[in-house]
Amino acid sequence: MIASLATFSSVIETLGIVAFAMSGVFAALGKKLDMFGVLVIAFVTSVGGGTVRDLLIGATPVAWLKDTHTLQIILVTTILTLLLRKRIGNFQRTLMVFDALGLGLFTVIGIQKGLAFGLNPGVCVALGTISGCFGGVVRDILLNHIPALFHAKELYATTCIAGGTVYFLLNGVLDQEAVQTIAALVISSFRIISYLRKWHLPSL
Repeated sequence: MIASLATFSSVIETLGIVAFAMSGVFAALGKKLDMFGVLVIAFVTSVGGGTVRDLLIGATPVAWLKDTHTLQIILVTTILTLLLRKRIGNFQRTLMVFDALGLGLFTVIGIQKGLAFGLNPGVCVALGTISGCFGGVVRDILLNHIPALFHAKELYATTCIAGGTVYFLLNGVLDQEAVQTIAALVISSFRIISYLRKWHLPSL
C-alpha cells in the first residue's frame, strides 16, 4: 500500500513538472526568448515552488538536486513543446490551462510533503500553496509580469487553499489516491473556471 502511494505521488509530481514546464515554455515564447531563455523559464517554473517548499521544511538537498530525472523531464518536455507549438492556436489560454494543471498537482505534492514532516493541516495547506504558486511567481518576475498571486484580477492562491481544504475534508474518508486526485482536480478546475468567468477578489 505504501509503495503504491509513493508511486502515485511520483506520477502526480511528474505530471506537475511536465505541466509547469509547458506553461513556462508558452510564457517564454510570448516574450520571444531564444532556446536557452525558454529552457531557463521552463526550469524555474517547474522547480521554483518545490525548491522554496523544501528549503522551508529543511528537506535538503532540494528534490531536483537529488533526482536527475527532473532535469531530463524538463528538457524533453521543453523540446517537444517547441516542436509542437505551431499546432497550438491561443498561447495565452494554453499557458493558463497548463499553469492550472501544475498548480493543482504541485499543491497536492506540497501537502503530502508537509504531512510527511508531521506538520498540521493549516501549515500543510500553506506549504502546498507555496509549492503550487512560487514557480509561476519566479517565471512571471523573470518575464517582467506582475505575478497573478499578487493582484486581484485572477484567483490563484485562493484555488490552492480551496483544494487543500477539500483534501483534508476527504482525508480519512476516501483512499489517498482518490483524495489527491480530487484535490488536484478541484484546484485546476477552480483556476480555469475563475479565469474564464473572470472571478476575482475585491480590489483595495
